[in-house]
Amino acid sequence: MTAATVALAPPANPWVGFGARRLGRLLVSLWVLVTASFAMIHLIPGDPVRGALGPTAPADLVEARRHALGLDDPLPVQYLHYLQGLFTGDLGTSLQSRLPVADVVAQRLPATLMLAVLAFLTAVVIAIPLGVAMGVATRRGRGHRTEVAFTSTSTVVATIPDFLIGVALVYVFGILLGWLPIAGNDTAASYVLPVISLAIGPAAILARIVRVEMSAVLEADFVRTARAKRLPSRTVYLRHALPNAVTGALTIGGLLLSAMVAGTVLVENVFAWPGLGSTIVQSILTKDYPVVQAIVLVYGVGVLLTNLVVDVVLALLDPRSTIREA
Repeated sequence: MTAATVALAPPANPWVGFGARRLGRLLVSLWVLVTASFAMIHLIPGDPVRGALGPTAPADLVEARRHALGLDDPLPVQYLHYLQGLFTGDLGTSLQSRLPVADVVAQRLPATLMLAVLAFLTAVVIAIPLGVAMGVATRRGRGHRTEVAFTSTSTVVATIPDFLIGVALVYVFGILLGWLPIAGNDTAASYVLPVISLAIGPAAILARIVRVEMSAVLEADFVRTARAKRLPSRTVYLRHALPNAVTGALTIGGLLLSAMVAGTVLVENVFAWPGLGSTIVQSILTKDYPVVQAIVLVYGVGVLLTNLVVDVVLALLDPRSTIREA
């Protein structure tokens, strides 16, 4: 092949390289996660079978249980069995309930997903209008006191742990006022306090980011051109400025969604929410390590998939820079 032929050859599709790199990173991350979740049960001090059966259980019963679970096999053999089980959907058996761990996860996962998704949507609904309004109010150095008050308040709110917000909400709206239920998810009202507990901190962070992005976008040339055409302010802000302002916040939004999924662990325990978070804490206390192992794996996969979705969305919104940097 001559140099001229190479020069005339069409460039490779950048999406192919982007997809290959992202898929490679995902597979490596999944392998690390799976290996870490497998090692966890062997690194935790104590015998999980003895812990599940109790200190007075006969030694022969403990050994029979360990043999039934394959815990007396060499570690490489156990690792291969673990991988085989993952590919076939077998996450093991609960040491406490004797139920398949996959069934336990399937029963609890929907409640956790619903809580995390509702909290994320609530954070977005609060953050974007608030950030846009603050960006408009403080552009070009105007509203200095408003900017200081907003920045200070949002910083304080963002640093408060989710579970502390939940405890405060339970005390005020559940105990003192008695307006909302504080446990379970039997009614629509049961979602209000847990969702707010998870959403308020990320909403403060996102609102700050949107404000900064909005302030920068309003000084861009295309916005000045739109103003020169005497377009209504509503059109300038919503049609021209807003799409460019929120694009930069998507990356942080994806990271916050991952943090929300992990944050459900503590919030679920505050509100006795029947999800994975309350289940993993209960399983840790009862030394039901196969359930802990599976839930850790589910949380990790959720975070990895969330980050992958964010990368794809950013690539679709800004193909040139995202694909080149990926």
